Amino acid sequence: MDKDEQSLRLEEAVAHLTRVVEDLSEVVARQEREIARLSRRVGLLLEREAEREAEGGTIPLADQRPPHW
Repeated sequence: MDKDEQSLRLEEAVAHLTRVVEDLSEVVARQEREIARLSRRVGLLLEREAEREAEGGTIPLADQRPPHW
């Protein structure tokens, strides 16, 4: 294999790896947005449940005994 062929193979490998990195970067960015969105929703649900427990004076769901006990 001469230097030109080796250079061409290296350039192709770099181009392929660059594309893979770009694709993975897009996936990570999308997952980061999804995690942020889900974290906000969980936070809102926790706040809503805390308010409901404070207003109703009921036993928090985590502290209730299962119905089969």
